[in-house]
Amino acid sequence: MKRTVLITVLVSLCLTTAAAEAKSRKPLVGFGEQSPWIFSDERWFSLERNQRHYVRYVMPWDALRFKSTRDPVDAWMSEAKRRHARVLLAFGHSLRRHRQLKLPSGRQFRKQVRAVRKRYPSVKTFQTWNEANHNFQPTYRKPWATGRLYDALVRTCRGCTVTAPSVMLTGWATIRWIKRFDRAAKRRVRIWAVHNHIDANRNSVRGTRMFLRHTRGRVWFTEAGAIWNRWMPNRRGRGWHRVRRYNHRTAVRAIRNIFKLARLNRRRVKRIYVYNWYGRREERPRWDSGLVETNGEIRPTFRTNH
Repeated sequence: MKRTVLITVLVSLCLTTAAAEAKSRKPLVGFGEQSPWIFSDERWFSLERNQRHYVRYVMPWDALRFKSTRDPVDAWMSEAKRRHARVLLAFGHSLRRHRQLKLPSGRQFRKQVRAVRKRYPSVKTFQTWNEANHNFQPTYRKPWATGRLYDALVRTCRGCTVTAPSVMLTGWATIRWIKRFDRAAKRRVRIWAVHNHIDANRNSVRGTRMFLRHTRGRVWFTEAGAIWNRWMPNRRGRGWHRVRRYNHRTAVRAIRNIFKLARLNRRRVKRIYVYNWYGRREERPRWDSGLVETNGEIRPTFRTNH
């Protein structure tokens, strides 16, 4: 007989120390969420045990250099610290005009990592880059340079837990990217990070199984979302259309699939960051995989069998 388990209960059961994580066959479960309101949400707060939640946040690599980008990071980090959250901090492209596709040099990156460590000393878990193989990222065609950024992060943040850059799982192109990155990185990759949205939402195991076969060491699903609603521009750029393959029923199935994917290798898959906590406010969102509506109502994906 299947046992019905709340994601919330699973999170509470999995909140253990790092030593326990290494021994456990169940992955730790956290959330990816950019809004600091998660730390005041009664539903999130009710999950708290020993005040140790796992939450992932993505910040522009140069955010601390400019007030407009520094303030939102400060606000999020302040709330995370107040709630004793265990933060996985990922770096991403700059938000400054004309700098989005500019990759930092190793020296620039080390300088910013030191500034982040000084400003947020409680953060000890880092991700080199967010979705480094995405064409909106300056790392897209530069896996070799991204390997040098990984080395710089490991050297600069001694004693920290550092993952490889997260990658979108899109087939052989992803495998080729990570192999080039791995050859360039002088420091051994101990934790790989993958965003396997496609497998989760299309009821497939192919991509994740391929990724596991071509990597060694621990694997974290640092984004694994169940798409509730998605709109895309029409091919000729005239108007928008809803992607009909995604709805509330397929989203529930996707949550089950996320944990099924983790069971492909219980020994290696150690963390899952469900993406994300809040749904989108837009009438036609490009991406909506939230577990909670913007009005606070929980969605069926918040509670499901797996």
